[in-house]
Amino acid sequence: MTWIDDPAFDTRQPFGPQTLPYGVIETEDGTGVAVRVGDHALPLAPLADRLGEEVAAPTLDPLLAAGRPAWTTLRAKLTELVGQGTAPTGAKLLPLAEVRNRLAFTVGDYVDFYSSRHHAVNMGRLFRPDGEPLLPNWTHLPVGYHGRAGTVVVSGTDVRRPHGQRRGEDGPEFGPTQRLDIEAEVGFVCGGPVTGRVSTSSAPDHIFGVGLVNDWTARDVQGWENQPLGPFLGKSFATSISAWITPLDALAVARVPVPPMGHKLLDYLVDDQPWGLDLRLEVAWNGSVVSTPSFADMSYSCTQQLAHMTVNGATVRPGDLFASGTVSGPDREEWGSFMELSRAGKDKIKLAGGVERTFLEDGDTVTITATAPGADGAVVGIAEVTGTILPAED
Repeated sequence: MTWIDDPAFDTRQPFGPQTLPYGVIETEDGTGVAVRVGDHALPLAPLADRLGEEVAAPTLDPLLAAGRPAWTTLRAKLTELVGQGTAPTGAKLLPLAEVRNRLAFTVGDYVDFYSSRHHAVNMGRLFRPDGEPLLPNWTHLPVGYHGRAGTVVVSGTDVRRPHGQRRGEDGPEFGPTQRLDIEAEVGFVCGGPVTGRVSTSSAPDHIFGVGLVNDWTARDVQGWENQPLGPFLGKSFATSISAWITPLDALAVARVPVPPMGHKLLDYLVDDQPWGLDLRLEVAWNGSVVSTPSFADMSYSCTQQLAHMTVNGATVRPGDLFASGTVSGPDREEWGSFMELSRAGKDKIKLAGGVERTFLEDGDTVTITATAPGADGAVVGIAEVTGTILPAED
């Protein structure tokens, strides 16, 4: 029994008591930290006297800085609070439709990886049809790049079609991208004390939680500028992240080994515990499901990624964000970008109502959702990330 009157607050639903993701909402009373319970938000500031002063802040920043022991303690208190029979003093449930979500934390550094073998092979075949799809380093390290933290936006924020240079028949052309794409990814929000050289075994102490990421990409801009350096303007215009961040602790049952690489990794990349995650993603384009990637197919875990990200002495700080890279599986219906699904624009992707697409058009909306297995048959939710394309500015 629970005092929360919401049919979606059930262990068989993604946002029941087994999940309890954190977000930041704006209401007529101001902006503050909340927990999602079913289809409602529970503001935590009125409950700070029993939960801790970190939840009285306007963002998750103080909670991220507090570290793993504080996160575990708070989750235990919240689990007890939502499971009691009567509402605690000060508790107030707000329907999600009546609140506005804000970006839940101040994004520090943002790193994006490229850790799906299937995606890397697919893209290699498209970009280098006469060469090996996987470059020699890929099976030895998690390939990644630094993104632009200032253009990370909360789910629901519209995305403006970007301008850029692209290859033309007689040299470079400038204008709005004609090949606007998505990348369905999983993001990891960092916290704990500032430190460098994080090992795979200590990495979980620096990963607060998980959200979905859509790393929007202008493929024609990317294809022209990626010679010889990596992603830049083709990706830096917008990256969307879930409004609600699922605690890493909620995914304990979903942990699985990553697929074997086929050779021994260097010692600093060896996991002593399984830290792959059995997440099932779903990509919907204007309401039509076009892909269902499995995160369990990813070749590098979040702990390996964080260890690699800091092995040179680079620090990890509260609010740092790193993303998995596009999540793609072995079969076409599991590919996590429209570049793959359309085979670089050669094939049409069929949507509802007889509509066909290759890349995004103005007004299109993409929503990515995900779930994971929980204890005793429960379903753990990773909150949706969604965005709608606006026309390019003149």
